[in-house]
Amino acid sequence: QVLLVESGGGLVQTGGSLRLSCAASGWTSSTSYMGWFRQTPGKEREFVAAILWRGGSTYYADSVKGRFTIFFDSTKNTVWLQMNSLKLEDTAVYFCAAAGNLITAAQVMSVNSYTEWGQGTRVTVSS
Repeated sequence: QVLLVESGGGLVQTGGSLRLSCAASGWTSSTSYMGWFRQTPGKEREFVAAILWRGGSTYYADSVKGRFTIFFDSTKNTVWLQMNSLKLEDTAVYFCAAAGNLITAAQVMSVNSYTEWGQGTRVTVSS
């Protein structure tokens, strides 16, 4: 079982930056994708970004393209989410997640494809 621990959340003003990290342990060969999702009260968890662990292919939600970057450090089993030009609507709890082999982009972006989840880290963007 993969254990995921997020960190790096906090309070930032609009236009600012934050970098989230997700440290993974208990890694298995069946883990292929790492993703970031976010959730606000009363709303469903939504896809933010994902990366193919061994190949590096990345996927982004339209709302964060050009502002967020997902990347990993394989030596540390850590996935990062660099968030720039933050907006008020980026305020949410951000979750790291792991998935096995996925075929389509739609699967990569689906919350239902991910079987392991971290506890979440809160990001608050203020004006």
